[in-house]
Amino acid sequence: MRYLLIIAALALTVSGCTSGSLSDAPGLEPIPGSITYGGQPRTRLTKAPVGSSVNHQFTNNLGQRVEERYVIQPDRSLKLVSRRIYRGWPFDDL
Repeated sequence: MRYLLIIAALALTVSGCTSGSLSDAPGLEPIPGSITYGGQPRTRLTKAPVGSSVNHQFTNNLGQRVEERYVIQPDRSLKLVSRRIYRGWPFDDL
């Protein structure tokens, strides 16, 4: 019984978060809360070097913490390259 509880706890821990690919992720679309959701931002990052990355954290509509990474393109636009969604424990809100 003890081993079953340990295995169940490990399974919950492993399934507790998901991660996006750290390489170019074709088909990765912005979601509500993303910097590029609804189009590119009006202001351009003029001082950041091309190819540098920008990290963005927010909470999605399900209350999950989301971390996204963008890369600055030569035209100064942002390209979404990865996303991680962290899911909490089932009883965190109790």
